[in-house]
Amino acid sequence: MASTPHDRFDDLPADLARVGAHRAPPKRGRGWINFAWAALATGVLIVGGLYGLSRVNPAISFEIPVLAGGDGAEPGTSATPEPEATPMTPDEWKAADPAIALSISVLNGSPTDKQQDVAAELIELAGWPAPAAAVASARDQELTVIYYNGAEYEAIALGLAQLLGTDPANITNSDFYQGAPVTIVLGADYVPPAA
Repeated sequence: MASTPHDRFDDLPADLARVGAHRAPPKRGRGWINFAWAALATGVLIVGGLYGLSRVNPAISFEIPVLAGGDGAEPGTSATPEPEATPMTPDEWKAADPAIALSISVLNGSPTDKQQDVAAELIELAGWPAPAAAVASARDQELTVIYYNGAEYEAIALGLAQLLGTDPANITNSDFYQGAPVTIVLGADYVPPAA
């Protein structure tokens, strides 16, 4: 068996208590630096995840102020421009462009039962195409909102808002409801006109 030559490390003093690699004691505050990096990484992941969700699901609204850009609006004021179209009546709609296919949906998002039927009947009696009426999946909608899918339906949405007594500020251009170009979601603020 081969042997190694004898050197100074073979004869260690017996009173030496240290064994193994000896490093300097850790510097104070190193734990806080690691914690700060972990907190920063967690924050970046959370903000990135919420931003990604807001892009995938339109029901979640989260914008990063740095990326959204300033619109110059004062805090607490609405930056939504007022609708530029004028309300349209059923006769104007028929005369304007007969090629526009129009279907209307009325969803009851209010806690009051049968509101969708009352609103659908009112719309049909006014001369609009008979809307499809149904109960919304959530019944806790506070405001009545009219969604239209495309600029050509904005005047129609304004006319329906005027007919239903809805605030024109609650009209939104969105393709969230794909079933019809104009979808009305009734809220708790909807009061049908007296017969």
